[in-house]
Order: sequence, then C-alpha cells, then structure tokens
Amino acid sequence: MTWLRCPRPRPAATTRLICFAHAGGSATAYRDWPALLPDTVELYGVQLPGRADRYGEPLPESMDALAAAVAGELAPLLDRRFALFGHSLGALVAYEVTRLLEGCGTGPARLFASGCAAPHERRDRGYAEYDDDRLVAVLNRLGGTEAEVLAHGELRKLVLPYIRGDFRLAEKYLHRPGLPLRTPISVLVGDADPVVTPAQAKAWEAHTVSDFSMAVFPGGHFYLQPLRERVVAEVTRRI
Repeated sequence: MTWLRCPRPRPAATTRLICFAHAGGSATAYRDWPALLPDTVELYGVQLPGRADRYGEPLPESMDALAAAVAGELAPLLDRRFALFGHSLGALVAYEVTRLLEGCGTGPARLFASGCAAPHERRDRGYAEYDDDRLVAVLNRLGGTEAEVLAHGELRKLVLPYIRGDFRLAEKYLHRPGLPLRTPISVLVGDADPVVTPAQAKAWEAHTVSDFSMAVFPGGHFYLQPLRERVVAEVTRRI
C-alpha cells in the first residue's frame, strides 16, 4: 500500500485507526501512538507524496484528487470497523475522505478533527506565498517542525517545498456545501492555538447529524505532542 504505513501490525485488532498528519508532516507523526492504544486498535499513518520515503513524487495538486486517492487505498482495510483522525490539514483530508466513503456506503465509526477550523471557515492566510525566511518564522511560531531542521540550510531546501505545497493545498481548499455527515465527529483543540480558536473548532458540529464531542487541551497548535497520552486516551474513549 503506497499511501499507508502500519508501525505495529495487529492482525487480531477489531478496529483500525487511520491517521492524517499536519501540513509538512508524515506518517511518522503517529509512530508512538500504537504503544498507547489498546491491542484491539491497529493504527495506519497516511503517507502523502513528496516527503519521507515518497520524496520526489509529485505533491498533491487538489484536495479532491488527494481524497479520492486515499479513499481508494483504504478500500482493502474497510472490512473491519475503522475511524479517521486528522490534525490541522490532515483533518480536512480526513473529512473529505469521510464524505467519499459515506457516499460509497461505508463511513467510519468516528471522525476526529484536531487543530483545525471547521471546513466552511475561511483559511486564506497566504503562508504558501511567503519567502523562505518568513515561512520558517511561521513554522517556528507554530511548532511541529524541528528547529534544527529549519536552521540547517540544506535540510530547509528539502522540506520547505512540500511544507509550502501542503499550505497551498489547505489555502486553496473550498468547502462544497452538501448534506452533513452521518459519521460522529470529535473535535480536539489547544486552548492557545494561534491558528484555530475553540469557537472555530466547535463549528464542526454543523457537519454531522450524529454525535458530536469537543475536547480542549492546554497548549498551542501542536498541543498533541506533549500531551500525547491524554490525546490518545480521549481517542480511545471515543472509539
């Protein structure tokens, strides 16, 4: 499976958790989660092209094409109960994948949207058009990307193109109105996130006719890194 990475296979698991990383992130963002999940849950990280072991592949050009490709890759895994988790850009991708899967009659047990304003909210910050120094300043402010990487000239040349591409993907995204999901939605957000306020996160509630929950954690945009155990516990409880 080109798009999926399973850091700890659990053939007897009854539920699969499919995780989508933030802009500039990769499947390794969730490599420590399996140790915190019960044995009944098997985790897969979605590896977007253009980074890590897919470096050099063309970056996704549109959310529609990206969601369709991921939904197709997930088809062999849908023989068991499954849930989707996405952080920041990953939450939007997970949402659009959920819409496609529901349209085919196989929606997830729950969609987890972390650190992301509701799909209908505007997100035209223009980060994708920043020059390198200004973009690095934004990334340092948000966290999530190792400062050593951003300070190293050669590494910056490697990572900034796909980070910028991911920002462009998010900023070009336009929500198409449609029926709300039948899938329950759980929102997670940091109380000091400079990108999304708790109120903007709560607006996800309009996108489901099913159960909705919201958990606010102390921290900024990447609150889930230092609070990994608490976040995984919340996900486990809601699954």
